[in-house]
Amino acid sequence: MATIKIKQVKSRIGSPIDQKRTLDALGLRKLNKVVELQDTPAVRGMVAKVKHLVTVVE
Repeated sequence: MATIKIKQVKSRIGSPIDQKRTLDALGLRKLNKVVELQDTPAVRGMVAKVKHLVTVVE
C-alpha cells in the first residue's frame, strides 16, 4: 500500500485537546518531526483535522 509522509510545521500549544490527541495518534509529538504512515482514509481524515498544523511531504 502507498505511504504518506506528514510533517508537523506548527506548534500544538493553544490547540484544542482533540487536535492534540490527533497529533499524538499520528505520531507527531515535536515540531518538524516527519512520520511515514500508510495512505488510508483514516489517516487522511486525521490530517484534514489538523491541516493547519501539518504538511504533507512528497
